[in-house]
Order: sequence, then C-alpha cells, then structure tokens
Amino acid sequence: MTTELADNVRKYRRRAGLSQEELAYAAGVSPGTVRKVEQGGTVRMETLHALARALGVTTSALMVPDAPEPVGLAEEPNRVNLLRLRAALTPAVGLVDPDPDTAAVGDEPNVPAIGRSVRDTWSLYFCDRYKSVAGQLPDLLIEADRAVAYYTSGEEQQQALLARAEALRLAGNYLTQVRQYDIAYTALRGAITDARQAGDVLAAGSGVGGMCWLLLRQGRLEEAERIAVQSMDVVEPRISGAAPDQYAVWGGLAMEAAAAAVRNNRPGEAAEYRRAARVAAAVVGTAHRNASRFWSVFGPVTVAMRALEDSTVVGDARAVVRRAAEQEELSSKAWKRLGAPSADDGNRFILEVAHAQTRCGDLSAAMEELTRARAAAPQWLRHQRMAAETMQEILKKRKRTLTTEMREMAAHLGVVG
Repeated sequence: MTTELADNVRKYRRRAGLSQEELAYAAGVSPGTVRKVEQGGTVRMETLHALARALGVTTSALMVPDAPEPVGLAEEPNRVNLLRLRAALTPAVGLVDPDPDTAAVGDEPNVPAIGRSVRDTWSLYFCDRYKSVAGQLPDLLIEADRAVAYYTSGEEQQQALLARAEALRLAGNYLTQVRQYDIAYTALRGAITDARQAGDVLAAGSGVGGMCWLLLRQGRLEEAERIAVQSMDVVEPRISGAAPDQYAVWGGLAMEAAAAAVRNNRPGEAAEYRRAARVAAAVVGTAHRNASRFWSVFGPVTVAMRALEDSTVVGDARAVVRRAAEQEELSSKAWKRLGAPSADDGNRFILEVAHAQTRCGDLSAAMEELTRARAAAPQWLRHQRMAAETMQEILKKRKRTLTTEMREMAAHLGVVG
C-alpha cells in the first residue's frame, strides 16, 4: 500500500482519539497489524473493512489511488493464455480504419445458433470448465461481431445485439472469476451497451449485475452501490403481476447493492437493500431459474445465502455458523421446498461456512466443508481467495501433524503453511 493509505488510517485514528492498541482492539486485529498499516505495509481488504468500522468511516475513505507493485521476472501466465480472447475484445487500433464492409460479407450469420452456443458455453462455465470456456469465447465473440455488422436494422439487428450482449456478459463473468479485470470491464461495458441498444432493459440490468461484481472485486464500493441502486429504479416492477424475470433482476441488483454497502461500512443501507431482495424473493416464491439472466437462480434460498456475507464481512464468524445451522431458508428441507440455489451460490455458501468454522476453531468441520466444495467445484475453488485464506488459517492453527486431507487440500489451493 502507499504512504497515503498509512496517513489516512493514522489521521482518522487520531481524530477518533485512539491509540494504535485501542484501534486494534476495536477492529479485532493485532496491534502489529495497525502498526504495519501505518508504516505503509500491505493490508487485506478484510482488514481495511474492519479498521473503517472501528473508526466510524466508510472503507472508501481510507482507500487511495495506488501505484502497482513491480511484477517481477515471470510473465503472468493468463496474459499469454488469454491472448486470443484479448484480441477479440480489444482489437488492435492503428491509423487505418478497418473496412466496415469486410465484416458484413460471407454467408448470413445464424443468430439462433450463436445464442445456443452461448448457452452451451454458460453451461461449461457453471460446470467449472474454465479452459473450455476460454477456448470457446474468442470464436463466439467474432461470430457475434459479424452478426451485428451484417444486420443493420430491424428485428434481426436487435437479436444480433442481444446475442452479442450475452456472449460479452459471459466473457465478463469468466474474466472476473479469473481476475482479469481490465478486459472483464471491456466485455461487461459492451454487454450493457448492446442490451440497451436492443431495448432489453432486463438483459442490460443483468450486465449491470456483472459490472457490480467486478467493481466489488476491485474495491470500487461506492460505484458498485450507486449503479446497482440506479439500475434498480429502472427495472423496478411497478405493477402487480410483473414477470418473475423482472423481480429476479431487481432483487439481484438489490443483493449487489447490499454487498457493496456492507463492505463500505454502511450497514443501515445494506439492511434496506436486503429487505428489498427478500420482498422480491417472496413474490417469486420458489427458485426462479433463467440461465439467460445474470442471476441464473433467484429466490428465498439465494437471498438468505447472500445475506450471510454481511456477517462474514464484519467478522462475526459465530453468527455465520449459527445462522447457517438455524435459519430455516438454509436448511436442506427448505431447499427441497423452495428450490436449490445456483451452483455458484451454493459453493460460496459452503466456503463462507468453512471460513467461519475455522475462525471459531472447529478445524474438522471446516475441512469437511472445504472438501465438499472441492468435490463440487475443484477449479472454482482454486480461484477463491477465501479458500486459500481459510486453508492458511487451518495450517496455522493446527498444532498436530497435518492430516492427509489437509496436505492434499493445501496442495490443491497452492497454499504453503
């Protein structure tokens, strides 16, 4: 981090009349952590949230423009592995404009086939097959670009725009998952623009959901909350009998706004957004499934699972464990009655419980949850920072010899004790 962040923490600490030790106690961190931050050392986002809450300021107030760290000698592997996808999303620009007519020549594009291919690739994404997704996306995007160039008006152009919007949204989600945030932004911005041009406000709202997730990953909390709330106003169901899709997109945006607000030390606003999401889920009733929207599954179980992250963010591990065990919507019986969540939400729920159990000292239970997550989504788990942090804490707290299961999990996650 920079000296500016250190200065901000020190400034707000002094304004609050706290010593470093008193701030550490209030934030639930060690005095050494506070000293490290104020000396310009690196800090995890989770720690920054805790310091902001203890100081009574938003997380954004502590954050500053930061210069990147040196990358070292080894080239970051995804930069080469994703070369074709980068070329499709960010084509080279020179002094000679490409001929617009060349993109519109050849056989007439098959837009329904493009749509089917996008849905098939979404299935690969949700099945954790990231290499296959990366392999399919460049050609999909090229074909979608050709379809948009080919059809210049009418319903055909609208359908081509929506097909490309869906391909771009998939690309944006995948790239956010693998932490390639620069081109993820390009893809998601394009998805929202295409959907708006096609006049499909729900498809555009789904793209906004992806953009919010990307902004959260980047720590851009105020922006994520703002665009989620603004988009909620646009898609809000204003008449009785509105379609479940509309409630699902509106409720999904409410969940994104809540996620941003709670991380930015705005618990009151987060609670309001959670209430809005629960209202939408109650109207939908049971799990509403629509793979063509950002929230592929939306309902009471999804809303309850996503609300657990509020306790995770504020560091209340006991509340996470208690609610996971006692809250009716999170029980296996409720899943049968109300419908199961999406694979992503279900796996995230398992990981949050494992993280909380580790914090509470129940390492055996935490390992059981991590093993469940690995069995369900091995590649997804490797891309989750919380999984690595949970495993590191297990290794640190384990006093006896590591079990075979622990060693295998550490190796899978690339964690060194």
